[in-house]
Amino acid sequence: MENLFWIGHASFYIKNKAGLNIFIDPFNIGEETAKNKADIILITHAHFDHCSKKDIEKIATPDTEIIAALGCLSESDYKRLKIIRPNESLSIKDIVIETIPAYNIKKERMQFHPKSNDWVGYIIDVDGTKIYHAGDTDFIDEMKGLKSKNIKFAILPVGGTYTMDKEEAIEAAKAINAKFTIPMHYKNLLGKVGSERIENELKKRINALILKEIQEPTYSFNR
Repeated sequence: MENLFWIGHASFYIKNKAGLNIFIDPFNIGEETAKNKADIILITHAHFDHCSKKDIEKIATPDTEIIAALGCLSESDYKRLKIIRPNESLSIKDIVIETIPAYNIKKERMQFHPKSNDWVGYIIDVDGTKIYHAGDTDFIDEMKGLKSKNIKFAILPVGGTYTMDKEEAIEAAKAINAKFTIPMHYKNLLGKVGSERIENELKKRINALILKEIQEPTYSFNR
């Protein structure tokens, strides 16, 4: 999709045919990218690399609609902020947005993204194309119901440690059955060599689409 851009890490933006800019988890926004002011900002959860106030401020205007999961932002700080939970839907400027849960189920990860936090992934219908951004999550049962959604692009974390790893992401991709699976949330965790290995493996085993980042990663990351 020519109008889907990977900023880096778990951060993306989408430009629809009408010229609206939809940002997801804006993080480490560079000056050039920041020229594309946001019409809609979607935040999956409260961790700093997903809910970055300094990056929101780079792209937000007084008219920007901000949709955020619980615990991310204060409604008193933003004019057009809506707090959202899993399994909700809304429409903004002809963009249809649905949420599904995002959480860890692996014992060693459950403290990072507990289900009780009510954090989310987003399904966004843009000009008739459905894009699923999973947020930070493991391969959860709720993903098995997405096959019927006719998703074209499934954006899945593959870095392990805080989210599903490569093998779990491949299982998730097969269950979702999107036309393309786009990996995210791995380069800052795995470094250049590890990232290239994962990309090559994904391209061999599923219909993976590897996007080029607008901002180059630093290959160092600590939560």
